[in-house]
Amino acid sequence: MATGEPRTINELFSQAVDRRVGKAVMSYKRDKKWLDITGEQLNERVRSLALGLHQLGVRFGDRVALLAESCPEWSMTDYGILSAGAVNVPIYPTQAVDQVAFILRNSGARILFVGSNKLLRRIQPALDSLKKQERPQIILFEPARETADNVITLDSLVKRGAEELSKHPKLYEELAGQATPEDIATIIYTSGTTGEPKGVVLTHRNLVSNAQQSGKVFDISDRDVALSFLPLSHVFERTVLYIYLSFGVQICYARGVETVAEDIKEVRPTIVTAVPRLFERIYATINKRAAEATPMQQKIFHRAVEVGREVAILKDQRKSVPWRLSLELKLLDKLVFTKWRAAVGGRIRFFVAGGAALSPELAYIFAGAGITILQGYGLTETSPVVSFNRPMDNRVGTIGPAIPGVRVRIAEDGEILVQGDNVMQGYYELPEETERALQRYEDGVWFHTGDIGTMDQDGYIRITDRKKDLIKTSLGKYIAPQPIENMIRTIPMVEQAIVIGNARKFAAALIVPAFDSLRAYAKSLNIETKDYKDLARHPRIIEYFKKKVDEVTRELAPHEKIKKIALLDQEFSVEGGELTPTLKVRRKFVEDKHREVINSLYPKFETEV
Repeated sequence: MATGEPRTINELFSQAVDRRVGKAVMSYKRDKKWLDITGEQLNERVRSLALGLHQLGVRFGDRVALLAESCPEWSMTDYGILSAGAVNVPIYPTQAVDQVAFILRNSGARILFVGSNKLLRRIQPALDSLKKQERPQIILFEPARETADNVITLDSLVKRGAEELSKHPKLYEELAGQATPEDIATIIYTSGTTGEPKGVVLTHRNLVSNAQQSGKVFDISDRDVALSFLPLSHVFERTVLYIYLSFGVQICYARGVETVAEDIKEVRPTIVTAVPRLFERIYATINKRAAEATPMQQKIFHRAVEVGREVAILKDQRKSVPWRLSLELKLLDKLVFTKWRAAVGGRIRFFVAGGAALSPELAYIFAGAGITILQGYGLTETSPVVSFNRPMDNRVGTIGPAIPGVRVRIAEDGEILVQGDNVMQGYYELPEETERALQRYEDGVWFHTGDIGTMDQDGYIRITDRKKDLIKTSLGKYIAPQPIENMIRTIPMVEQAIVIGNARKFAAALIVPAFDSLRAYAKSLNIETKDYKDLARHPRIIEYFKKKVDEVTRELAPHEKIKKIALLDQEFSVEGGELTPTLKVRRKFVEDKHREVINSLYPKFETEV
């Protein structure tokens, strides 16, 4: 394969495993032990996998779908698909069954990798809905429980490939070398908040340029260890793993989201990518434990958070920290924050947060605790990284400046536009959608992100809202809901929140409480019920949350203030339909589902809109 800067994912992979032949590239936990996969072992597995696909009849440009939980096999399969000259079509394990059928049909996938028998059973109705000629060959990561004509295991595929490799030792290089920077590497179907998924077409150049430039920004090396737990079916974590591979970072795969707290202590990573929801939950857990402590411990805890936050804000504003405050923080750090850092392994250089907006308040609290969170920004259509804060110049509340090779500008209406090698080729077989998203100007083609934002003189970008999410009240006032929702989510007992008010007289909010913490609080008020519905409707509980909402939103303009709230007794979820697989709220779905609750917040004459 080629030397020098890699131009395709295949070249990136080849160079990475050649540099780490006898060293651990990946690690995973099985039977209570962390096991390593060396560069040599990884290379051998991917070669056999690629040739196994070739032996099954997969040829250059064919679509191969991949539906599995994140694990080493996911990455190996990804590299194998691309090395065979095929196009990877990832599908979320939580994707709605009808959407799975749509993606398979729309992409024309010939092969479908499935992570488990359980997942195969879940999507069987999607497979049954396809015509016989549309049904893909199934390859299972684990042994099949039932024998079927169109199901083989990953191990048997690799065995076939190994036999093919022994017969044709140069075939792998021929297949992997077919790809050029302009060839399609993947079609990623964005879930969207309405309508059918759209296939985002990304080339090898899109992904490689983004991985290379992002890695240089983060200043990472083979001395770093990363814990991976976000879904690899999302372009964010997938590109992050390309970055890690290219820069020699050891990748440790968490067993699942539910084991992250345990895995992070064992792996002791230096870098972790996450979504803001993780930090919200960590802080909610910390607050819950603090509430169960003695009065003196609670006093120390709250003072530590207050001082840490104050110091973090001063540093963020490039102001000097008074020596008395600095001294107090050192003392409180030993009493409180050393435990926080130990809980995340004790040697974190920084967390990288993407996928949604991170509350500045939360960022300041963690920064005060000595835990740096670098907020960034990107979309599937931009492979995904557009901008990120730098480890040595992190500015809370921003998404940082654009990475090298990417240009950003703000349109007249405030929309963020992006140009660069990372920008997609278009939406698969959707020319009109592509034309709307990729618009040509005098200085070339720019991608319209749909996000509203600002950029300061140093190039640091702030996102204020989604263009289509802006709320217009019946009085003609515009409200950006996301910043307000971020404020509300800083309230310790708030799990989720959504602001409503479109075509209504005022803004209101639907709030999902953190019921574990709420039960303890209710008990302190002598409210003994454990029923979620009763808690969500109790006047004193509603009064508490309304008071807290008023406190965190006190600086808002009058038309932005939350006049009324309602508490919901069920969490928003992918399964319930309120969230997309990337955990973005489907606003219209939520409003339709809770129409009666919303109408109860407004005078009767305002419900007919």
